Amino acid sequence: MKNVFIIGSKGIPANYGGYETFVHKLTEKKISKEIKYHVACMANDDKEFEVNGARCFNVKVTNIGNAKAILYDINSIKCVCKYIEENNIKDAILYILACRIGPFMKHYKKKLQRLGVTVYINPDGHEWMRSKWNAAIKKYWKVSEKLMVKHADLVICDSVGIQDYIKKEYREFNPKTTFIAYGSDVEEKNEKLSAEAIRWYNEKSVKKGEYYLIVGRFVPENNYETMISEFMRSNSDKDLIIITNVEKNKFYDDLVLRTAFDKDSRIKFVGTVYDEKLLKEIRDNAYAYIHGHEVGGTNPSLLEALASTRINLLLDVVFNREVGRDGAVYFTKEPGNLGKLINEVDMYDIELIDALEKKAKARILNHYSWNYIVKEYEKQFL
Repeated sequence: MKNVFIIGSKGIPANYGGYETFVHKLTEKKISKEIKYHVACMANDDKEFEVNGARCFNVKVTNIGNAKAILYDINSIKCVCKYIEENNIKDAILYILACRIGPFMKHYKKKLQRLGVTVYINPDGHEWMRSKWNAAIKKYWKVSEKLMVKHADLVICDSVGIQDYIKKEYREFNPKTTFIAYGSDVEEKNEKLSAEAIRWYNEKSVKKGEYYLIVGRFVPENNYETMISEFMRSNSDKDLIIITNVEKNKFYDDLVLRTAFDKDSRIKFVGTVYDEKLLKEIRDNAYAYIHGHEVGGTNPSLLEALASTRINLLLDVVFNREVGRDGAVYFTKEPGNLGKLINEVDMYDIELIDALEKKAKARILNHYSWNYIVKEYEKQFL
């Protein structure tokens, strides 16, 4: 029996979030009886329970602001080491999601080696580039990433672009890497709207099939300014529906000042949608999806869009093109580029739309389905 300990996600069952969904799917769709998963869960107690056949162990962590996640990972490693020692487990794997605890890895790697534990890490995207961090935190993230890679036995990258970056950036350590993507599923579209969807469309004054859609965190690196200002340049008679955790903060205020989107009735910030079934219906019934993420990795919201939305407009960066290939159309941040593309997309005929949808869904089915991803992980673990 191969014991695989997973730390770094907030735990399962998944409510929201990429890592949480990944761990939930990995355990839910488990095929091999030779693997036993142990999943760390952020909590206020130290209880144990079972989800999807996985042993879930709560890790108590004090709320100390930005450093809470670091403390959580450290406490999780301590729990893993204690459990392995007490149960005399041999040849285990510790899979660490995200690169938060690099400066502490040398110390814990020695103990893990003594216990016969192999350490895998998932570096996610370029966390050190995210605008929400100040200069000191960005520097910590970069140093932490470097030290995590240095002390890992294997780096599992969810994007070929990230794998190339890890190999090049940290070639001094000659890191062992592999590529296993994040997953998504293509599900049958219901032609008839649910009662919840009808209520949502009425409440938000949105018409089925008459909107472009954006779903993502409300942060500058997701290029909201480009997408909004370019949509405003376009002649589209459709709406731009933005599902995000919008906060009336400095970024929002600056966006209003720079774009005056509040004067364009087509631009509609509609808040968040945490109901996955409802969100899928909203994706299914969008005219097109616009994806402006550029900070590394395979983005879950992009996979979900390719699996659901008929036309996908993606920012032309290596990570997005790697996923979308010829199942999407691409734009740059050059002024006028996206606006012109939106005008063209508005005029697409049904044959072209059908072809794009078919290619996008084929990408998901053949390379990103959860069943495929779980098989790839199990091969690696075993």
